[in-house]
Amino acid sequence: MAGVFTVLLIGVAALGVFNTVLLTTRERRRDLGVLKSIGMTPRQVTVMTVTSVAAQGAAGALIAIPAGMLAHRLVVDNVGIVEFPEAMKDVFQPSHLAGVVIAVLGALAPARSAARLTVAAVLHGE
Repeated sequence: MAGVFTVLLIGVAALGVFNTVLLTTRERRRDLGVLKSIGMTPRQVTVMTVTSVAAQGAAGALIAIPAGMLAHRLVVDNVGIVEFPEAMKDVFQPSHLAGVVIAVLGALAPARSAARLTVAAVLHGE
């Protein structure tokens, strides 16, 4: 049962990241068009976008994972009536680092889409 819940949470997180990156990339279309007009290649646009999202994902993971583990430990230790086994208190797993991978994978499609835009199409939309 826990595995299904984990997969569901990862799916929701991936969709949230994809939506955020898509909207952010669309808002940056003009900036990306200017960068392309001065010589940036589509590959450089894609790498720049994915790298910025990966950095945000890593920073979020560095903050959220310890904070979530601390909050979980505080809640579980202070429930009062129920005594949880130690295995339930140890919540860190390598799958928690999947957040950065989710961020990068969620950024690939919007980054490629932005990289394929022509400078004329970007400036025409302004």
